[in-house]
Amino acid sequence: MSSLITEDEISHEADIVWLEDNTDLDYVRQSLDRLPTRKGKPAYHRGGRMVGYAILGPTAKPSRASGTFRRRVFWLMPHDRDTEPAGLYAKSAPAEAVDPRTLEARVKGYKTERSEGGPPSTAMQELGITLPL
Repeated sequence: MSSLITEDEISHEADIVWLEDNTDLDYVRQSLDRLPTRKGKPAYHRGGRMVGYAILGPTAKPSRASGTFRRRVFWLMPHDRDTEPAGLYAKSAPAEAVDPRTLEARVKGYKTERSEGGPPSTAMQELGITLPL
């Protein structure tokens, strides 16, 4: 879950590669996967589709036990809001979801009203503030 990802776990990220334009995505799911390399497109073994991944810098060290690197992978399931706007996540988001506009290398990102499926609050509308913040 994204809430369980800590800044120190992603401190060796050099960049995020997007496989799709994330402009119209309200949220993406993120997870830390154990991968054999620091960079390059990882193999994907979940349902749904991978929409992005992190590249690690040269100072990232592999696990002593497995020799793998922990890298973030961004993905969506077939029942997520981008393909089923009125579906299960019409007015909410999965626990591991974050607004892709809040993501950067070494920044874990966070949920916004947009990612949660809600309209901007009255206060935000009155102040003319639009998400992402």
